[in-house]
Amino acid sequence: MIETIRRLMFSKLGAAVTLLFLAVIAVAFAAGDISNFGSVAGGGDRVATIGSKRITQADLSTALSNRIDSLRQDQPGLTAKQFVAGGGVEPLLAALVDRLAVLSWGESHGVRASDRLIDSEIAKIPVFRGVDGQFNEALYRQTIRQRGLTDAQVRSDMAQGLGQRLLLSGAEMGGRMPQSAAMRYAAVITERRKGAIVLVPSSAFAPANGPDDAALTAFYRSNLADYQRPETRTIRYAAFTDAALPAVPAPTDAELAARYQANKAAYAPSETRRMTQLIVPTEAAARAIAAEVAAGKSLEAAASAKGLTTAKISVTSKGQLSGQASPAVADAAYATAKGGLSAPARSPLGWHLIRIDAVDAKPGKTLEQAKPELATALMADKRRAALSDFTAKIEERFDNGSSLTDVAKSMNMTVQETPALTADGKVFGGAGGAPPVLARVVQSAFAMESEGQPQIAEIEPGKAFIIYDVGRLTAAAPAPLAQIRDQVAADWKLAQGATKARQAAQRVEAALKRGADVASAVAAAGVALPPVERIDLAREQLQAMKPSPPPPVQVMFAMAKGKTRIMGAPGDRGWFVLKLDDVIPGQVAANDPRLLGLVQQLGQVHGSELAEELAGAMRKDVGVKRNEAAVKAVVDRLTGN
Repeated sequence: MIETIRRLMFSKLGAAVTLLFLAVIAVAFAAGDISNFGSVAGGGDRVATIGSKRITQADLSTALSNRIDSLRQDQPGLTAKQFVAGGGVEPLLAALVDRLAVLSWGESHGVRASDRLIDSEIAKIPVFRGVDGQFNEALYRQTIRQRGLTDAQVRSDMAQGLGQRLLLSGAEMGGRMPQSAAMRYAAVITERRKGAIVLVPSSAFAPANGPDDAALTAFYRSNLADYQRPETRTIRYAAFTDAALPAVPAPTDAELAARYQANKAAYAPSETRRMTQLIVPTEAAARAIAAEVAAGKSLEAAASAKGLTTAKISVTSKGQLSGQASPAVADAAYATAKGGLSAPARSPLGWHLIRIDAVDAKPGKTLEQAKPELATALMADKRRAALSDFTAKIEERFDNGSSLTDVAKSMNMTVQETPALTADGKVFGGAGGAPPVLARVVQSAFAMESEGQPQIAEIEPGKAFIIYDVGRLTAAAPAPLAQIRDQVAADWKLAQGATKARQAAQRVEAALKRGADVASAVAAAGVALPPVERIDLAREQLQAMKPSPPPPVQVMFAMAKGKTRIMGAPGDRGWFVLKLDDVIPGQVAANDPRLLGLVQQLGQVHGSELAEELAGAMRKDVGVKRNEAAVKAVVDRLTGN
């Protein structure tokens, strides 16, 4: 119900936050290899200067490349030229400028993300966690190096995102829409519209005979974009498992002993106690309650009679309890047998009485007893290390110029090659798709700049791997006319018919504007038309249509009552004549339960606008200068002009 209003009111900052707010790092990792264009000649290296900071041509090139790669996940055939033609450059550049403007303004006023905060945010990124679930410094360095990033770049980008969160989130959260205003929007959302849609198809006016060769060729050349075929690539690959590893030697007695000593605490005797605790302010009160318990009263009953409450605690060691309370409390608790009540002991919180509910004692293990599990853990570590070294050597061979075929041959593997694939992993012009073993590398293969750039990737972490490259790359291009001649001829006929169909639609429109009823107006077309579609819909029904409402119906909800309008159908297939007869305003009661959600969502939109205004003020304060020549140079390089 809110999406239409969101689209109408959504601000530039909102789009920028969606794209870049603490997400550039995630996009970089999701998008695979980053195409770093480097500095581009023309207009100087600076695309924009924001206060004392700047955006270079390399910065903009990388951001644009990442954005296009990200969009290709949903639009596999998207080209750089289509992205630029669709207006994708300006919002992205504006978002980059805003990030640096907010960062620069914050630094000038003493607000910045500390190194510890940045460390904390980096540690939260799942891709940097090791097998134990904890942040792994070596994995972090390896991963960002594979993505063409440096630690300084990652930290700089993180600082910019955190700066936006620190300085703008308060404005976004402060937005609130009054209920009276929300009721006006709700009345629009719940309105109902009635009208009619007349379709005038081009096929009803299309010529019976096709075009001659000259007309067909001219039509094809003027509509090349309609016959564009997507970029395709074949992927050459060879998969292997950890069985390909050289034999890993078993752990020696010395290694087992060293591991035992390093983890001696884990094999020492341990004791876990479950206890019930009561804390009172004075020693006298503690001794009085202890006497009641000794006389047969439960600790809970004695505490309740005095308006106090017991608490359950569980500790793994005497040292842990000592740290939580005090050494005296720990000594008293661990000197008490199961079921007993400890002597009163003091901590900074007061006097403790602790009942021992259960004791789980575990004997320690000697080196001999621990050897089987030590050997298993050490062997796993050795295999991980050997596997890391094995894959690193393969990467090194690729870096030194070895081909996929050379490496596969040395491992006694056969290289396979897929049919031509599109970026979504489907076989171009056929059924099926890439083999399942390639599911995790298709996207990376389509991010490679050219053929013959072998890489290695994990299929199953620590177990299965694949080496692969692009075998044959076919750039996106229009299909040859000879291959699609019948399709182009059919399109030409529709295009010819579309001209006459428009004239017929204009006659229908003129009749409706003169006050004719729909049936009489349809007769003015001069040919038999499909049945008129009557519309009687509430806006809520419109917004509930999946995946999206038909365009003519959407347009009817943007027209004024009593108006008539013509709109074209896609692909020269005809024309729609729209007639909106009535608009019935919605009625929303003040206690309508939907209002609460509407107020909250409109408040979010209002908050985004406040944050946009704040960012604009910061931008004005620090000063922004753009170098349009440098921007054009980056775009030209991106589109190959």
